[in-house]
Amino acid sequence: MRRIMASWPRWAGYAAAAWSLGYGALGLFWAFGGAGFPFGRSDPDWEPGLSVLGDASPEVAAPLIAVLGLVGGFAGVASARGVRWGRPVLLGFAWVAAAGLTVVVPDNRVLMVVAYAPLLAVFLFTGVPGGQPMAELVPWSRINLFVVLVGGLLWALAALAYQRRTAGRCAACGRGSHGAAACGGPRRAAGLGGNSDRAAGWGGGSGRVARWATPEAARRWGVWAVVVAAAIPAGYDASRFAWAAGLPLGITQEFWQWLDESGLRWAGLFLSLMGLGGAILTLGLAQRWGEVYPWWIWFRAGRPVPPMLAVVPASVVSVIVFSGGLTFWRLRMVHDYSWDMWATWVPSLLWPLWGVALAAATLAYHLRRRGRCRSCGLGDPLPAQPADLRA
Repeated sequence: MRRIMASWPRWAGYAAAAWSLGYGALGLFWAFGGAGFPFGRSDPDWEPGLSVLGDASPEVAAPLIAVLGLVGGFAGVASARGVRWGRPVLLGFAWVAAAGLTVVVPDNRVLMVVAYAPLLAVFLFTGVPGGQPMAELVPWSRINLFVVLVGGLLWALAALAYQRRTAGRCAACGRGSHGAAACGGPRRAAGLGGNSDRAAGWGGGSGRVARWATPEAARRWGVWAVVVAAAIPAGYDASRFAWAAGLPLGITQEFWQWLDESGLRWAGLFLSLMGLGGAILTLGLAQRWGEVYPWWIWFRAGRPVPPMLAVVPASVVSVIVFSGGLTFWRLRMVHDYSWDMWATWVPSLLWPLWGVALAAATLAYHLRRRGRCRSCGLGDPLPAQPADLRA
C-alpha cells in the first residue's frame, strides 16, 4: 500500500479518468430516466442556498454530466501520459475539475457526516434512537457528495502531477527545473552529486526551493496558520459548551428549551468535543509531538510520526471545512437569519478562513518534514530527532 501511495504521480491521471467515466455513466443513466438523481429538488435535504446545484434538473444536468465525464476520461489519460499538446487547456480543465468537485459542488453536509461519523458507526450496531432508518440519516444525496469529493481529490492529484511533469519538475515533490533530469534518471546516470549538483544549478541538493518554502520560513509562517486554524472553531465550540451547561449563549431562551427537550444540546456538545479534538490535532502541526510520537502514545512513543499521517487527513479536512463555510455564506444570503440567534450561524461564516488557515498550516508542516525526495533525490535529509518546535 505504501508503494502504491508513493507512486501517485503515475496513477493519479488514470484514476481521475476512471472516476470521470464512471460518474459520466451515472449521468447517462440519469439522462435516460434512471432513478437517484441527487441534485435539485429531488434532493431530500433541499433548501434554498444549500447547494449550487439546487435548481438543477436531470433533463439538463444529467446529459451535461455525461459529456463532462467523457471529456474527463480523455483528459485524465492525456494528463497521465504527459501530453504536451494543448497543455494550458488540459491543465485548466484539470484544476477547474479539482476545484469544482472539491469546493463548489459539495456543501456543509459533508462536514456534518464526517463530524457525526463516530455516532453513525455506533448506530450501525445499536440502531438509531427513535427507530429512524439509517438511510434517512445518510441518504444517497449525501453519499453522492463524498463520491464527488473523491473525484475532486483525484483530479487535484492528477493536475498537480501533470503540471510538475510538463514543467520539467519532479512529479513527486515538485523540485528541480531541468527536464527529465528533475525526475532522477539522467541526473543519477550522469553521476551528479555534491559539488556537481551545485555546478549544475541544483542548489546543493535543495532543488532551488523558493525562500518561503524553506523549512525555516515554513516554521515561522506555519505557526501563525496553526494559531488561526485552531482559534476559529473556538467560537463555535464555546457556544455549544455553554448550551450543554445550560447557558443559552447566542440563542433565545425558547430555542434553548427546545434543544434541551429534544436532547439536541448533547449533540452540540458532541460536535464541540470533536472540534476540540480537531483543534488539538491542529496544534500538533507546529509542535514536537506532531513529529515524534509523545509518551502518552506508549506503543509508538519516541518514533517519528509519518508525515502523510498528518498531511493527508488535514488536507482533506481543510477542503471540507472551506466548502462547508461557503455553504453558510450562501445560506446567509438567501435566509434572513436573526441576530438574537447569532451563535447558530455567525461562527460558521469564518469557516472559509479556517479552511485556508488549516491548508496553510498543513503545507508548512509538509515543507518542514518532506526531507529528501525518494524519486529525484533532491532535498536535505531530515535529522534523526527533530528540534523541539516549542522553543
